[in-house]
Amino acid sequence: MTELRSLIVVGAGLAGWRCCEEFRRRGFDGPITLIGDESHLPYDRPPLSKQVLSGQWPVEQTLLATPERLERARVRLRLADPAVALDSSTNVVTLASGDQLSASHVVIATGARSRHLPFGEDLVRYLRSIDDLTGLRRELAGRHEPRVVVIGGGFIGAEVATSLHKSGVGVTVLEASARPLVQVLGETVSTWLADLPSAAGVTLRSNQLVRNVYATSDGLAVDVEGYDPLLADIVLAGVGAVANVEWLASSAVPLDNGVVVDSFGQVSERLAAIGDVARFVWDGPAGSERVRIEHWQVASDHAARLAQVWVRAEIPTTPLIPYFWSDQYGKKIQAIGHASPHDEVDLVHGSLAEGKWLAMYSRGGVVTGFVGLSQPRALTLARPLLERAHSRGEALALAPWLPEGRD
Repeated sequence: MTELRSLIVVGAGLAGWRCCEEFRRRGFDGPITLIGDESHLPYDRPPLSKQVLSGQWPVEQTLLATPERLERARVRLRLADPAVALDSSTNVVTLASGDQLSASHVVIATGARSRHLPFGEDLVRYLRSIDDLTGLRRELAGRHEPRVVVIGGGFIGAEVATSLHKSGVGVTVLEASARPLVQVLGETVSTWLADLPSAAGVTLRSNQLVRNVYATSDGLAVDVEGYDPLLADIVLAGVGAVANVEWLASSAVPLDNGVVVDSFGQVSERLAAIGDVARFVWDGPAGSERVRIEHWQVASDHAARLAQVWVRAEIPTTPLIPYFWSDQYGKKIQAIGHASPHDEVDLVHGSLAEGKWLAMYSRGGVVTGFVGLSQPRALTLARPLLERAHSRGEALALAPWLPEGRD
């Protein structure tokens, strides 16, 4: 294995910052350079659509690279100077300023950006960064009783709608599918969650195919197929994300919906990719698959596992268990594992009527994941089942979890 002498981390988000901290925590004492495209110090993005947008937190509370943590990490920062090219044979990174940096090892942590709609350029807003948030808050503050339309009822769209509604802003959510989250959580679970927006007082319109957004004398018009245009003062979109890999187009780095890496994040023994940009091999209880997972916890776990391999030359034995959460419409949705939306689903704890429940996904007799609605304790208790399936490579007996009546 090539000796780890110096490290460049490209991308100053959660994955990149955690990488710097984990390498130091595990004993690496060489120089670390962290490259970012924004001028801000590394910060946490999930609170932007939740606590910060709703006014519960000041934006400063999202800061990851506090003065104390910066001192411990001893990182050379190159902010507001994004990487534009990588020579993967020499580990030379070229920056927008023209500067070229090199290190014995390079980590790609450039994350993902909001997927943009093919219309409404300069009219539709997206919420991915502090600058996006600042612009949105400025525009909201400059309007009396603004009308807001959110295109996309997934996690980001629902969180934004919830935060705006808490702030007294009138908001309408337009969802292209029959129900929000059906393509992520499947038919059954999405049905169980379908009433959350209306119960919270948020207007949700499903099966809405948005064709255009354009300016009128009365603000913005959202053109929805089969309906009259919907008028708004502000239009936001949350329609997925795209991996930031364009800067690698001229390199020899393997790309396929992200940077293709092994189960530890490695492209090679000197080059790696972690977080939202990495398409990695995930050894799940139902078998191995190549995935790109945009979860906060996965990004953090990637950084820790790569540091273990590169700094300590140890193979991680603890299984990587994907986990995510979303605060929306006054409820908390949490999930562990990486279940397919087509897996079987069983309600194993709580009740739909009470709005507190835990569901289990399975495939071929193997538990693949759990999702809970306002059931954090039950989800925590279910986690060891997935850990057993990962570490022992065995199918789990479903019988203790199944409701009475199922064969």
